[in-house]
Amino acid sequence: MKIDPYNKEQGTQLTRWLTTPLGPLEIRVVNFTSKPAVYKSIVFVKESDLVDVENSDEHPLLDLAFTQLTEYFAHRRTEFNDLLCHLSDFGTEFQRQVWQGLTQIPYGETCSYGDLAKVLNNPRAVRAVGAANGKNPLAVVVPCHRVIGANGTLTGYAGGLDKKQWLLIFEQQQIPLL
Repeated sequence: MKIDPYNKEQGTQLTRWLTTPLGPLEIRVVNFTSKPAVYKSIVFVKESDLVDVENSDEHPLLDLAFTQLTEYFAHRRTEFNDLLCHLSDFGTEFQRQVWQGLTQIPYGETCSYGDLAKVLNNPRAVRAVGAANGKNPLAVVVPCHRVIGANGTLTGYAGGLDKKQWLLIFEQQQIPLL
């Protein structure tokens, strides 16, 4: 547990790690005393960064993310609406608009940065959309991996292009949900 030094209202950071086919995912929740807990980040981390760590933090939001991400990687989940109810207010207003827009991209589909800028009624903001996409704190849950270049090429992904490509292929596999 850590205190988050960047938040105006102090909260306790709780962390859990999930082993995935792409390596470990770190799930962070900030638990406040005067308002509901929120997800701070879900990011891929290096295996080497996890020396001597334990999954000892307990919180219902950690349990929810752990369960739903496990279901996703088992092809039993295509959306994270329950998690999205607990998003933080971190980021700028524009970043949050972009992240909200990302949640509207259907599972197994892609769109371009330009397409997303148009959906946000700001078609000239393609680069700004790309920058906000790159700062998405909730990998997989807010599916920034579904955004590709206008010419169909894979472009930046904070977790690495290899992970982005894997996630896109994984989602496009036609395995029925159980």
